[in-house]
Amino acid sequence: MAQVYPFRAYRYDAAKTPYSRVLTQPYDKISPAMQERYYAADPHNLIAVEKGKSYESDSPQNNVYTRAAQSVHDWIANQVIVADPAPAFYAYSQEYTVPGTAERRTRRGFIGAGKLEEYSACVIFRHEHTLSGPKADRLELLRQTKLHTGQLFMLYSDAQKRVDKILTDAQGQGAPATELRDEYDVLHRLWVISEPERVTAIQSAMKEQKLVIADGHHRYETALTYRNERRAQAGKLDPEASYERVMMTFVNTHSEGLLILPGHRVAANLHDFRWPDVRRYLEPWFAAETFPFENGQEQTAARAKFLARLVEARDQRAIGAYPASENGKHAYYLLTLRPGADLARLLPNVSPLQRELDVVLLHEGILEPALGITPQAVTAESNLTYERDAAAALHAVESGTAQIAFLLNACGVDQVMKIATAGEVMPQKSTDFYPKLLSGITMYRVE
Repeated sequence: MAQVYPFRAYRYDAAKTPYSRVLTQPYDKISPAMQERYYAADPHNLIAVEKGKSYESDSPQNNVYTRAAQSVHDWIANQVIVADPAPAFYAYSQEYTVPGTAERRTRRGFIGAGKLEEYSACVIFRHEHTLSGPKADRLELLRQTKLHTGQLFMLYSDAQKRVDKILTDAQGQGAPATELRDEYDVLHRLWVISEPERVTAIQSAMKEQKLVIADGHHRYETALTYRNERRAQAGKLDPEASYERVMMTFVNTHSEGLLILPGHRVAANLHDFRWPDVRRYLEPWFAAETFPFENGQEQTAARAKFLARLVEARDQRAIGAYPASENGKHAYYLLTLRPGADLARLLPNVSPLQRELDVVLLHEGILEPALGITPQAVTAESNLTYERDAAAALHAVESGTAQIAFLLNACGVDQVMKIATAGEVMPQKSTDFYPKLLSGITMYRVE
């Protein structure tokens, strides 16, 4: 049973600094160039906390984490960030353009404090494994700052859309408390919902829900570790303690605007790679449609047909391949699973649910047996990199930095929910929920 609570969010005082100058993308999406841009935008930019700079002169007394804690202390003392007067839920909408198109969509959800649960309780589910490095970083930051600045993106399924109706009503009754457009042309809006009857109705509607982590696995597990540390320090269990909860954004899978982008794979550093050998290995399992070209004009036409066919053939378990040219021959290839192919034989080490995923078909049916890219190599990122944009993946081959690119269709939200609630996980970088939730739009203090 999911337990969600209103909380007194810390938010920037817009009278002192515009939201557009201080809020950031999530820490794991911030490049060095973005970090510099954020630092230059405003002295109170969240980057000082979300992903501060490290220096060679850092010491245990003065480092990226202690400086973040000092920033939080100063901002609260100077009322740069201020706690709301009463506990509330926060309706949060994001209007965005679907990448590669002109289509505008709006994703809606709400922010609240969710009770932390062990995965074994079967209330909160993950869909991917985590790595130790990011968790160690986030844990030390949380220990020092005692502030959650980033959102955990949680999915739930309610066909009746009970919470969605409450959010729509609240949004229709007044201007947003926060509104800004980020660097990706995403329009973020936030409304405060503190009316007791609405708060109670949201809590009631969420009680029967199972929650799946869409984005933020590392931060969720960090919050669990921090909770356990604080429990040990307290020597008792206090269900009302702030560290028993973590800030979450909840989105209904039945609401509009939920988008997953594909995560394309780019392979390099492959020993003795030859595409004809790979094709011979795959021949019993995959039919191959070829899109050859000899010059730039032909390539443009071939690429357009190739990308269109990748989408059209989705139900045939289509995977696109673009190997580096060999003997002057250039072509895109569309691999589709042959009718009647025995997936239990091709993918013997994965569950029936996993066999329905194109990304698993690629990893288990092509990358490992045909290219020698083992799960250990995937974890070490010694052969694979990931691209959201198909053009960037294909360009990696054309520039000579990669030997082959594989393009995928995005998995469905229903597939993510099925895998997670069955207690299974997907390969790393299987999902890319777009757009990202903005850090700092609300912040949750843990004492």
